[in-house]
This record gives sequence, C-alpha cells and structure tokens, in this order.
Amino acid sequence: MPILELTAEPFVDVAADVLVLPLVAGAGDAPASVPGSPEISEAVAGLAPSAARGDLHRLPSTGLAAATTLLLVGVGEEDLSAVSAEDLRLAVGAATRSLTGVGRAALALPTASDAQRAAALEGAALGAYAFTAHKTGTGEKAPKGALAEIVLLAGEAGTDALEPALERARVLSGSVDLVRDLVNTPPNLLPPAEFARRAEELVADLPITVTVLDEAALAEGGYGGIVGVGQGSTRPPRLVRLEYAPAGASRSVSLVGKGITFDTGGISLKPAPGMDDMTSDMAGAATVLGATLAAARLGLGVKVTTFLALAENMPGGGAQRPGDVVTMRDGTTVEVLNTDAEGRMVMADALVDAVAGEPDLVMDVATLTGAAVVALGKRTGGVMGTETGRSAVVAAAERSGEPFWPLPFPQELRADLTGRVADLRNIGERPGGALSAGIFLKEFVGSTEWAHLDIAGPAFASAPLGYMGKGATGMSVRTVLQVLEDHAGAAGA
Repeated sequence: MPILELTAEPFVDVAADVLVLPLVAGAGDAPASVPGSPEISEAVAGLAPSAARGDLHRLPSTGLAAATTLLLVGVGEEDLSAVSAEDLRLAVGAATRSLTGVGRAALALPTASDAQRAAALEGAALGAYAFTAHKTGTGEKAPKGALAEIVLLAGEAGTDALEPALERARVLSGSVDLVRDLVNTPPNLLPPAEFARRAEELVADLPITVTVLDEAALAEGGYGGIVGVGQGSTRPPRLVRLEYAPAGASRSVSLVGKGITFDTGGISLKPAPGMDDMTSDMAGAATVLGATLAAARLGLGVKVTTFLALAENMPGGGAQRPGDVVTMRDGTTVEVLNTDAEGRMVMADALVDAVAGEPDLVMDVATLTGAAVVALGKRTGGVMGTETGRSAVVAAAERSGEPFWPLPFPQELRADLTGRVADLRNIGERPGGALSAGIFLKEFVGSTEWAHLDIAGPAFASAPLGYMGKGATGMSVRTVLQVLEDHAGAAGA
C-alpha cells in the first residue's frame, strides 16, 4: 500500500514526479478541460484529449506546475460534480495503477462532495497495487513496484476534515491489498496450514482471538464436509475461527469464507485450461479475513466472529469419490455426487458453527459456482439469502460501489437436492446451478438472518479495469465492511 498524506498546498506548488488531475468533457464544441486550472486547460486544448472515464494522458508539465509531469484522467462527464463515486474510484484508480515504478504522485481531490472526495481517496489507494513477490531482477531489470507515495491535495475541504476519510481509505485499501496478496500467492506456497498460520500472524497485534482446528480436531468434531474435501491432499485441511468482540457491542455478525487453497475438482477433475485460476478459490476466506481485520482496526462497535474453511481439493489416493456419503457438522448426511461441488461442503460445516453463536446476521463469501459467472458475468457478484440479509448486502454494495445482484431461491429447486441414500445430495440439476448451491447452504443456517455472496466471477480478473489489475481484485471486501459498519451504526443509534 502506498504512503498516503494530505496537504493544503495549491496543486501547482506541490513537488512530485506526477501531478494527477481530472479531465472533464467539453460541452458542445468546447474541448475537454481541467477544473480549476484555465492555464492547463488552455495548454492541452490543442491535443483534443478524450475525457472518457479512465482515459489517461501523460505529458510534461512545461512549467505549469512544480510536478515533473501531468497525468490527466478522464472522468466521463462535463461537470465534475456529476461524476458518481464509483466512477471516480475507477478513474482515479486507473491513474495510480498506471504509475508503476513512480516514487511520488500528487492528486487533486474533487471539491464537490464528501462522498466524491472519499471515493477519490479510496480509488487512489486501491489503484496503487502490484504483486511482485516472485519476480526477480536487479537494476533496469528489477520489477517495477506500485506507486510508492501519494500526496492528496485537500483543496477547499481542508486537511482536518479529510483525516477520517483518509484513515478509512488506508484501512480499507490495506485489507483489499491483503486479499489480493493472498489470492495472488501461488497455491504451492499457501496450503491450508500456511493460510491458518498467516491469519494468526496478522491478528497478533489486534484485539482478535484465534482458534485453529487441525485435521484431527476436525475429524473428532464431526466436520465431515471439510475433512472429506481435504482428504485427497497431502496437505490437510484447517478451520480457523476469529473473534473480534469489542466491549459494549450489542450486535453481532458472523462471517464464513470459502478457502479452497487450490481446486482441481478432485476425482471430478476440472478441464486443464484455466485450472491455474483456481489459485483464487480461497478468495472468500481471504475476503472475510480482510474485513475482520478492517473492523478491528477501525474499532467498529460490532462483534464479528469469522470462520475460514480451508482445504485443498486434490484427486489423491485418499480422495472422496462420487457416490460417497459424509456426515456434516450438524449430523446431516450428504451424497457427494460431484467432488467439484466442494465449496458448499466446507462452507456448510462452518455455517453450522456460525449460526450456533446466534448472531444477528450471517454472511458467507465464496467463489462458489461457475453458474454465477454464466448468469452475471465476470464483474458482478450474486447475493442470495433471507430477505433481510440479502437486502442488507444489496444496500451496502450500492453504497460501497461494488456490483452485486440479488438472486432468488425458487422452491422447486429444493427437490433436486433430496438424496437417494442420504438426506441431501451436493448438486442439483444444471439449470440454476448458482441458485441450487445457495439452497444447499440454506439447509445449514436454520432461521438465522443470512446472506450468501457468490463472487466466482469478480474475485479474479482476466483484464484490468480502473483500480483493478489482472488477477486478484479484492472485490466484496468493501461491501462486507460496509455491512459491518451498518451494524455498528445501528447498535449505536
């Protein structure tokens, strides 16, 4: 994460390698321009730069500012005040993401609204990310890291007024970057035990308690879903429980994350093309871990109990077979008809523990189904659950700027999950696969308010967009954190 600092200096006076400025579209025949700087607008008018959202134009400052170069970023509107918060995040993030290898950049913040300024802060921090842990080279061949330092120009708002938004942007982007780092880590370096160890390390200086169940404890505790998925791997499963319980918290939320550290599909082997993307199948566990850390760092007044269901789904000699029957944490028996429907198995065990604490809301996050990608594409997540739980997530997603779409629970799909020799089967019919996966999970939450977030598409990107590069995106951290903030706010109301 870059160093973020605020300054009240005029943008033309700030020393930096690059000065990032918004570029708004011209009305009628008027050229695109930079708000608040007629000198720069006049200088670039002859270039006829495009002001489409995220379009970038880098040019020498030629004495127009103290910075060495200017980076103009299109915001897609004729008036800066009309730009949505998420469009600002995307545009500003595209600018900072482009500045790999740059030491110091200055960014002029919009002055139209608090929401716009906060979004620009977040976009700037989120865009300045690069994963270079496994690249080598020295000198000119050294890998270029992300933009190192961002000076944020407060303008009329003043630095004091922006400090709370800046601190939240630091915490939020730090959590998103953690998720990106975990998801981008090669799967040979992040088996379940190592993931659990990192979680323990990350919470060491925070008011969070952690418990880790190894394979022996999981077998003894009756976690048949987690044990079954993990038994084909030489690297055994784990269940990590985190608890953040601030004094006086009257509301509680439980989080569950799917943590398949690599997914071959097991005996129901996946096709080889694209299997390397299954390094991202633990994005749900990484997300709820990141959101829990953010809640503690922000001191939110809500109790958060988090479960990371960690396993590696491999086709080893001990792997479960299609047709096996396993007994879940709550005693439910399940026919495993497809070992590639493993996420719901580990999640179901963890959900049983999550609802046992009687929280006000349970949220689970998972790269659960390819069917969700078919239905919603690669950028939009699906959300299912009880009416209250689903609505809470949709509202939080709208405020945070992340695209989620509510999906139904058609009752007729439940019949497809009735087992032939056991209580349930772990797959339904192919049509509505994302929905039947959610309906399967619903069997393990009882009457608890609950939301299921399927991020199979947006968790891992094949093409960059705004503040998101290729690979891990950290998508859904902002939404989950917003739900936690909403519950903390409700408790204090």
